[in-house]
Amino acid sequence: MLLSSPLVSPALRVSPQLQQPGNGCRLRIEAAKQLTGRVVTTKADKTVGVEVVRLAPHPKYKRRERIKKKYQAHDPDNQFKVGDVVELRSSRPISKTKHFIAVPLPPRDTRRKSQLLPPLQSQQADDDDDDDDQQQPQPPSTGL
Repeated sequence: MLLSSPLVSPALRVSPQLQQPGNGCRLRIEAAKQLTGRVVTTKADKTVGVEVVRLAPHPKYKRRERIKKKYQAHDPDNQFKVGDVVELRSSRPISKTKHFIAVPLPPRDTRRKSQLLPPLQSQQADDDDDDDDQQQPQPPSTGL
């Protein structure tokens, strides 16, 4: 069962044991923790340090300020490099400081283009013309 609220951005899960009637009236709601950040260190084996930036209002002045927090995440294949954007998914504790698994995200431009509408017909026609030019053999040139 998913619950959502305008105040809480992540989807909320209700434990399956508590959904069944007859288990009492206590309801435990837990947030599905999913963060996005940038890799800042890869010095440890199978571990990356990821910096997550969020905006939060200042307690007194109410102006939104950037708050940075660094998480250690599991990278089993050592595939990430400094500067990569990754998604952190919550998991069981892997070590004393690692409670997330790093998952690759496509580059930002690729994500935007895939969410947009399909290409225009004129763009499709241009792509078809380019394909036709590549497939047709060109006659040999005479050196006149």
